[in-house]
Amino acid sequence: MISVRVYTKAKRQLIAAGLSVLMLLATACSASEVENTQAAAPSTKVSQPSAAIQSSKRIPAKVTRVVDGDTMKVSFNEGGKAKEETIRLLLVDTPESVDPEKPVQPFALEASNYAKTMLTGKDVQLELDVSERDKYGRLLCYLYIGDNMFNELLLENGYARVAYIYPPNVKYVDQFREIQKKAQQKALNIWSVENYAQEDGYHEGVVKGGVTPSAKSTTTTTPKPVTTSKPTTTTTSKPSVIYNSCKEANAAGAYQIKKGEPGYSAKLDGDNDGIACE
Repeated sequence: MISVRVYTKAKRQLIAAGLSVLMLLATACSASEVENTQAAAPSTKVSQPSAAIQSSKRIPAKVTRVVDGDTMKVSFNEGGKAKEETIRLLLVDTPESVDPEKPVQPFALEASNYAKTMLTGKDVQLELDVSERDKYGRLLCYLYIGDNMFNELLLENGYARVAYIYPPNVKYVDQFREIQKKAQQKALNIWSVENYAQEDGYHEGVVKGGVTPSAKSTTTTTPKPVTTSKPTTTTTSKPSVIYNSCKEANAAGAYQIKKGEPGYSAKLDGDNDGIACE
């Protein structure tokens, strides 16, 4: 009987020891899971860039001159030194007002004047995409004035169309197209003339009579110099030569025509600096 009692007591002790070991293992596993969960949490936060980091990608600058609706000159500091660059707005295109090979296109001066009013002398921010420059060496960017992106403002007001979509610089192309659709529905500016703004550019020939809102003396045919004995508002009373485009003026050997000189006219002075066809 004594041996049976000893055996039973030993068995109970062994079972109790086994249960203790199992409880210790369960506690250890639970603690390990808590530690792993706590260790994983910071990595989730690190993978999300902060707003400060994102905004730091924008370059502070000042607009020193507006060339036309989608092209400007800006200055900014780089390495402690002042630097000036010509910028071209990404994914938008306004009608031409300063191209020596083209007459002033419809709504070109409206777009240019809008840009001058909004940007000249103003502090702005530049956001680059993947490719920094175009084939002309101009800095490609999205331009911000305050909280607004100027590329979007041009589209919103019907001064520009979505164009020059060259990957990889297509970051905002989808939202730009949505903004453009709204301007088209409202028939704003370039969209007020049917078939004027198209996928392949601007077609001034569709404007009635070849007379445009921004260049009323511009025609769709190649004009010839006209000599007149009547004075114009920008010249003296002496006979002068009138050029209907810079291309025509250049063909006649006239370049950088200053205000008051024969051949000068405001429509050829896209940046209103007193010098035409520069």
